[in-house]
Amino acid sequence: MKKLKSKESNIKNRTINFFKDIYHHPMHISTSIADIIRHIGLYISTNIFFCLFVLFNVVNGVMLRYFSVGGTNNLLAYQPLLADLAIVIALGSLGYFMRHKFRVLYWFILTLIGTIICVVNSVYYTFYSSFVSVSLLLVARYADDVGDAIFDILRFKDFSYILLPICLLFIYLKLSKKKYFDANEPKYKEPKKAVSTLLCGGILGLIFVSTLNSTDLGRIAKQWNREYIVVKYGVYVYQINDIVKSIEPKISALFGYDEALRKFNEYFVNKSDEAAKNRYTNVLEGKNVVVIHAESLQDFVIGLELNGELVAPNFTKLAKSGIYFSNFYPQVSMGTSSDSEFTFNTGLMPSESGTVFVSYFDRHYVATPALLKEKGYYAVSMHGNVASFWNRMTMHKNLGYDEVIGKSQYDIDETIGLGLTDKSFFRQSVQKLKDINSKHDKFYATLITLTNHTPFDVDTGFDVTMKVEEEDETGKKVVNTYPYMEGTKLGRYLKSVHYADEAFGEFMEQMEQEGLLDNTVVVLYGDHDARLDKKYYERFYNYDYKTDGILSKDDPNYVEFDSYAEELNRSTPFVIWTKDKKIKGANMNREIKTVMGMYDAMPTLGNMLGFYNKYALGNDMFSLKENDNIVVFPTGNWLTNKVYYNAQKGESRTIGESILPEDYITKNCEYAEKLLGVSNSIIVYNLLSNINKKDKDAIDESEIIEGAS
Repeated sequence: MKKLKSKESNIKNRTINFFKDIYHHPMHISTSIADIIRHIGLYISTNIFFCLFVLFNVVNGVMLRYFSVGGTNNLLAYQPLLADLAIVIALGSLGYFMRHKFRVLYWFILTLIGTIICVVNSVYYTFYSSFVSVSLLLVARYADDVGDAIFDILRFKDFSYILLPICLLFIYLKLSKKKYFDANEPKYKEPKKAVSTLLCGGILGLIFVSTLNSTDLGRIAKQWNREYIVVKYGVYVYQINDIVKSIEPKISALFGYDEALRKFNEYFVNKSDEAAKNRYTNVLEGKNVVVIHAESLQDFVIGLELNGELVAPNFTKLAKSGIYFSNFYPQVSMGTSSDSEFTFNTGLMPSESGTVFVSYFDRHYVATPALLKEKGYYAVSMHGNVASFWNRMTMHKNLGYDEVIGKSQYDIDETIGLGLTDKSFFRQSVQKLKDINSKHDKFYATLITLTNHTPFDVDTGFDVTMKVEEEDETGKKVVNTYPYMEGTKLGRYLKSVHYADEAFGEFMEQMEQEGLLDNTVVVLYGDHDARLDKKYYERFYNYDYKTDGILSKDDPNYVEFDSYAEELNRSTPFVIWTKDKKIKGANMNREIKTVMGMYDAMPTLGNMLGFYNKYALGNDMFSLKENDNIVVFPTGNWLTNKVYYNAQKGESRTIGESILPEDYITKNCEYAEKLLGVSNSIIVYNLLSNINKKDKDAIDESEIIEGAS
């Protein structure tokens, strides 16, 4: 111990002499710098375990940014590095208030927490292209139901973060064996060192904050652009901030309500209390409505052929014989399917923190099922999974469904992947709809499919190879088969879509046989994209059968599939179909190419079915004055017919040869931010509660609780 105190005393004396030398003898600076480097080396040698703790946690943070967002810029970025250092050093400094054995345990616990944060975010980013929220702990119980999907997306990189804590443990055991801690690091508490280390972390934090601009500060306050925050602030600051934002709903009634209400009133003050009239107004009024919530159905499969065979002939037939919105985009966040259900039925965006179905199920909303109930409809939702999944039983009651039919009310006679097959689900659902139709004048039914869910493990025998007619050695023409998409996840997806399509085709035939299509409108939408890696599309669009590889970028047939193409590829089909192709003079068989978001579905359908929700954020696609629309995504990105804007990068990509007005980007960015803020305020602060009571658009809360039980 005397030896250690002597070393610390020497460090202190030499540091004082260093600054004296600089003040009195400027020519000695070079010598003094070398001297302070030796002091730093001495400090590291006497605090080696703490320094390794800091290093390993910071390296894990750097690895996460590189493996998720990617890019050399993110690997070498100094801002998140400063932020990670500041947080890790500050938290680690508290260990010096403890005795040695507890100190080491504390640093190990922090390292394990940091490792878990990196692993979970790495896996989550692979699937959702975003970072996880603490509020997801509320839905962690759903992980068992999608275990196969999670296992399917695991990569080696997701386990690489575990290597550093293992190394830290190994180093500790080695140092202990060599009596390093007995000779160098004291067993007693060191409050002075704790304070000085904490001060060091604070100084690094201040340096980091000084590099931020108003945009950076605004985005961490709002938290909706998670990728931007991790890239700019590092994963540890992001996660701490996320904890704060996740707690916010619990205290929202105490802070910010008046300001949120003011902005809400400003946003809707000029919006009409009545829907604009057009040639599609009320054309479907009084018809039964069957909504097909198609799991992971992407738009690129519509009309797609492989070896002369359509991947999705029935979905394609529906699109070609109905009103087909071919540039329709889901607007999902971490709630995925439940977010789509929420936005489709309310015209609002997903919440910034948590998921509406789990975190905000007890709010009041103006929703399609409730509005149709006022028009004499019986509303029912059907799903082959457990009714409590994503808290659907409670939330669907809140949205206005009279009945929620789940797994327990189906005969689980066929299973694929997550549960009941789509074919069995549709077959049994037709009989349930027949019964409902016999008891009620009109019905609104939502059927949520399941089989086409990752990991897409259904094999219908659909051929995803490539057939090429070639000449053999004798000059005879033969058809050779090349692997193409066989054995890839995209190949499995196409086979799975083919099965879902077969199931839907059988459903339509059975509905026709039972006479249920005569006075019914069928609405089909894909809930979100399949979350497939860009590399599969590279192979899909640029396959070179001669090498079983990818075409060179110099090849004239090469198709560029960059990050913008990937985003635009996330579109899903949206179709409104009825047997009557002309109703009241409205053309029910057309394609609409104007970009459309999930929040536009409610205003569009409402106009056709005869109801109106002033507080839906989207537009009736038939009332647009100009052939343009804006789709705002929860990330802050947005899309119009002219441009796709990436809020994370602050970059845009024009579509076609569009010429943009000077302030086009700025105005749309401001609009997107305002829309996201208003939508989140409606949800968090329950702003529709009084409006619902006034207009009788809400279900009494006691009924919701009773229905949930």
